[in-house]
Amino acid sequence: MSRKPTLAVVGATGAVGTVMLDILTNRSDLSEAYGEIRLIASPRSAGKVLQVRGEDVVVQALAPEAFDGVDIAMFDVPDEVSAEWAPIVASRGAVAVDNSGAFRMDPDVPLVVPECNPEKALERPRGIIANPNCTTLSMMAAMGALHRQYGLRELVVASYQAVSGAGMIGPERLYQEIEAVAGDRTMGTVAGDVRKAVPDLEGSPFPAPLVLNVVPWAGSLKDDGWSSEELKVRNESRKILGIPDLKVSATCVRVPVVTTHSLAVHATFEQEITVEGARQVLDAAPTVVVLDDPANGVFPTPADVVGTDPTYVGRIRQALDFPNTLDLFVCGDNLRKGAALNTAEIAALVAAEFSA
Repeated sequence: MSRKPTLAVVGATGAVGTVMLDILTNRSDLSEAYGEIRLIASPRSAGKVLQVRGEDVVVQALAPEAFDGVDIAMFDVPDEVSAEWAPIVASRGAVAVDNSGAFRMDPDVPLVVPECNPEKALERPRGIIANPNCTTLSMMAAMGALHRQYGLRELVVASYQAVSGAGMIGPERLYQEIEAVAGDRTMGTVAGDVRKAVPDLEGSPFPAPLVLNVVPWAGSLKDDGWSSEELKVRNESRKILGIPDLKVSATCVRVPVVTTHSLAVHATFEQEITVEGARQVLDAAPTVVVLDDPANGVFPTPADVVGTDPTYVGRIRQALDFPNTLDLFVCGDNLRKGAALNTAEIAALVAAEFSA
């Protein structure tokens, strides 16, 4: 007999958790399947009252008993918290849909993008489903559609990542830096030294000033000079698309944008591909929007995309000197499709099992 499952949102007061609540309130297709929606956060947030689906809900402290009767739990908490609590939730019979990096490369945990590999949500021996990193997710709907038609072989990606990808501290830091240099028209010149003008970098989530600057670094240092963000793009793309030998090289750059990641993608395919053929495939993809008329200044930018759900694609070009290769520019709101929305879409796949 079918029933409506109980959903828990863990980390409900965080940057992505707040977007999750907005999605559950304004996307009935992703919320009407649930009976109760329970909000859970750290003890310091317990007792807060938040709105979801037009109702006031009191936030509960993270504890085993908070999951009594829960069927699905969406996690947006730090890696170490997910690593501890997602298995606890799974052991109590719920499915944990985790937005952290704790389980993404675990071979017993599916890494799911519903547009690419929804069937993998059924294969969860640990009772956990992982949500990809926001940078990878920003291009997956588009690349998944093109891969199904043409067979993706190689990816070279440069990301331009918004500061909100670093959490709530990211936008706050950028606003502080903007205030520090605002009105000084010498800034960015020899006379106007941005490094001297901005607040001390100690405590900043970024290794250099973001205002009037770009920083070719996101994540933590890994072997051979690669950053963790760059390796996530490589490893997660392979797992999501089911191409273990996919050739991937990424350079991740932080830019002074509050929300929405952008990626310049150089993609090589097994089959011959044309701009018009790619455009037709992308136009047919239900969660992809093509904005591609550069002669009239039409292409996606973060200012156009922020606060929306689709993946936006433009600047689609046949790569010069590279056969079977396209260059394109992709934008996606990193807090929505890049995190909260994809998590909610995965949870919806699980919720559908209760009405099957």
